[in-house]
Amino acid sequence: MLVRDVMTSGVKAVKKEDTLRKVVVGMIQRHCGSVPVVDDAGALVGIVTLRDVLLPLYPNYGEYIHDNVHARDFEEMQEGYPKMLEMTAEEVMTANPFTVAPDEPILKAASYMGLKNLRHIPVSEDGKLLGVITISDINQALFFNYAS
Repeated sequence: MLVRDVMTSGVKAVKKEDTLRKVVVGMIQRHCGSVPVVDDAGALVGIVTLRDVLLPLYPNYGEYIHDNVHARDFEEMQEGYPKMLEMTAEEVMTANPFTVAPDEPILKAASYMGLKNLRHIPVSEDGKLLGVITISDINQALFFNYAS
């Protein structure tokens, strides 16, 4: 099975200047955990995941390793969420994300996911976004192909 056989095509992408509020609303409405970021020409420039959206609420790594989770003021962190929603996609996205081609085997995509700790990989060809493949897409395809 190839990536093109199981990927989600027609994915709604966002622009770099879109706010996280718009990005999160789109993810919630479409029940997805990531959204590709494209430029005005439709070229893939990044990806925003739900994890990327929450990371700005946490202290940086240096503060994190010197802090104990029990000493944190989680209410204060949560109060920062509305302000964070005004950030742009560009501020939190993973720029130049790893991509797969539509003619790659799905298990090769799954291997990349495991090696790179990814759950969503944009599918592109010649720099153009074609869709997204997720670990869930791969699991479902394999299950329904072999378990039925």
